[in-house]
Amino acid sequence: MLDIGSLPKVLLHDHLDGGLRPSTIIELAHEIGHELPAGEPAGLAAWFEEAANSGSLVRYLETFEHTIAVMQAPAALSRVAREAVEDLSADGVIYAELRWAPEQHQRRGLSLDATVAAVQEGIEHGVAAAARRGHTILVNQIITAMRHADRWQEIAELAVANRDAGVAGFDIAGAEAGYPADRFPEVWQYLADESLPVTIHAGEADGVTSVASAIHRGHALRIGHGVRIRDDISVGDGVSTYGRTAAWIRDWRIPLEVCPSSNVQTGAAPSISAHPISLLRDHDFAVTINTDNRLMSATSMTREMELLVREAGWTPDDLLGATLTAARNAFIPHDARRQLTETILAAFRPHIADNRRHTS
Repeated sequence: MLDIGSLPKVLLHDHLDGGLRPSTIIELAHEIGHELPAGEPAGLAAWFEEAANSGSLVRYLETFEHTIAVMQAPAALSRVAREAVEDLSADGVIYAELRWAPEQHQRRGLSLDATVAAVQEGIEHGVAAAARRGHTILVNQIITAMRHADRWQEIAELAVANRDAGVAGFDIAGAEAGYPADRFPEVWQYLADESLPVTIHAGEADGVTSVASAIHRGHALRIGHGVRIRDDISVGDGVSTYGRTAAWIRDWRIPLEVCPSSNVQTGAAPSISAHPISLLRDHDFAVTINTDNRLMSATSMTREMELLVREAGWTPDDLLGATLTAARNAFIPHDARRQLTETILAAFRPHIADNRRHTS
């Protein structure tokens, strides 16, 4: 029987402010006098999951008010980052990109640079703690600008300034509809000129045009979620046809950072069994498996994979394919990506049907 928990995993889409331990939230909230909807860890965890299960992305995003509220001081940011790395390592993750929006952590006067430094300190402590337990993990930051705010250029410059201090790329997140990627075209040109990789949330709460904007205007190398690209695929009588955007994504192997449980919670997918990730896999799109927000979805990489196996019929070959796609599209140098793939292949080899299939 396949022990998914023991397999190496690559996580490209995980929000730092969506993965706090409930016990940590309670302790940090007590320190600053922030009122929470529940006062003990189990109850608070249940509240987050129930609130996130509303089926609305807007309601889902409201849960972040409590996590962001307790992440306004350097020590708190560092602690949350350290614990995130420790938790991911314990789940078998060997490479992760933690994304977060520094602009949301200035309520108590922190500079943008100070927030990034605090998170990086926590990441490094978490990596060291994992190493002491015999686990190897590499973690980078993805700096995110909020779509509805007008600070894209400022946050992009922050990401570029810290590219040699733990920042691997840039993202925009938040309410998708009404805030397309082409809102500030000069930002994407700046990032392209600086050769900083870009991933953009698109195709979650808005449709195919949002994905097209992220690719063609935002120069995105990956798409966060992207499940609405299913609307650009026609399937019938054994023949599939692709719209312009779907064909572009498929032909040019643009990875989709799919987050199964989160997509069901926000209404972007009806269920795990009917999730578009399986159709996209079957049509040879470059899909990856991600957690999005581990607290809100009460999930982990192991759980996401187990759900796909149990409810959508995924095989070890399918899990390996998605994991290799993630590794080969991580925002790290080519040699590091190659080492990741070798580690993954060695661990999966006893469990897959065709060892030749995934070596290219």
